[in-house]
Amino acid sequence: MPVRLGSDVLLSTTRLRGQRVGVVCNHASVDRGFLHIIDRLEAAGGVTLAAIFGPQHGFRSDVQDNMVETPHRTDGRRRVPVYSLYSETREPAVQMLSGLDVLVVDLQDIGARIYTYIYTMANCLRAGAKHGVPVIVCDRPNPIGGDAVEGETLVPGFESFVGLYPIPMRHGMTIGELARLFNEHFHIGAELVVVPMEGWTRRQFADETGLPWVMPSPNMPTLDTAIVYPGTVLFEGILISEGRGTTRPFELVGAPWIDGERFAAGMNALDLPGAHFRPAGFEPTFQKYAKTPCGGCQIHVTDRYTFKPVLTGVALAQMFRRADPAQFAWRPPPYEYEHDKLPIDILAGSDRLRQQIEADVPARQIAEGWRNDEQAFTELRRRFLLY
Repeated sequence: MPVRLGSDVLLSTTRLRGQRVGVVCNHASVDRGFLHIIDRLEAAGGVTLAAIFGPQHGFRSDVQDNMVETPHRTDGRRRVPVYSLYSETREPAVQMLSGLDVLVVDLQDIGARIYTYIYTMANCLRAGAKHGVPVIVCDRPNPIGGDAVEGETLVPGFESFVGLYPIPMRHGMTIGELARLFNEHFHIGAELVVVPMEGWTRRQFADETGLPWVMPSPNMPTLDTAIVYPGTVLFEGILISEGRGTTRPFELVGAPWIDGERFAAGMNALDLPGAHFRPAGFEPTFQKYAKTPCGGCQIHVTDRYTFKPVLTGVALAQMFRRADPAQFAWRPPPYEYEHDKLPIDILAGSDRLRQQIEADVPARQIAEGWRNDEQAFTELRRRFLLY
């Protein structure tokens, strides 16, 4: 059965009639027919669109990188303010919420702790609780499925805007389920309504839903990218290219000092589940090693159901270090406005992974250490699941 989005369900009711509505969304907030939630609200009748709020990369998702803020502006066609929640504030201020009856969130998450849209949503819950504005979260699929949980749970003291709460790297929840978890378990206390989808099952990936793929952010061009992202996003904290500046970000990884054929052979010898590593050369157009030829590999996922992205990301990092410990290096701060801790530590959720890689602990042994965290979170999330 085709999946019916939470926004479809909400707009089939009269819940918003007579309301002044603020909407947290970006260019991917579309339905099966590519109609944007803003246009659908305007066409609904009896609903006043009063404000638009954009997450990181902007309402139009036209800003490329981390720590590049987007300004507030006015939407010229709709004559309403567009507030940036990746600017001098990450949380809607009281004046932004003034006159609103309800705040509607319709954002596409990609299933990893390190994706700021879920924290924009959490900050909207926090603002709603402070200022008495109800929040409606329209649920959307987790594009990489809702069964698997993988990775270490973030350790208190390592919070950042790429990890505000102690959840594993791959959480296996929808944005609506996370809203329930954040609001109740982490005591935000907003007046929250989550509008569930119809027809989605936890085993489904994005290409099994009948919904279009609109890249949620500039470096998330395909579902293939999203599937590997919970592991290769770790390379944002390492002086290794994660493929930004290529057409396959997070699938291509490499550096100028790597022999791609030897590297890929070493990775394939590990016999990691659901993955093949093809030797690759590439030249990023921007970001790390811009205009410099790199050697490395492309990750090809051969079985999405057995593939373990976080284990794979750790094994890749370890293989790069083994290839040349003298040239392997951690990226220095700042990263996502954290100026003291190393980026790899806030990405991993603690300093443990960095220390394990430096000690050359085998990747599978590192992953064994996540088991208690994974089991505990699987049990914790149970009462917040909707499907």
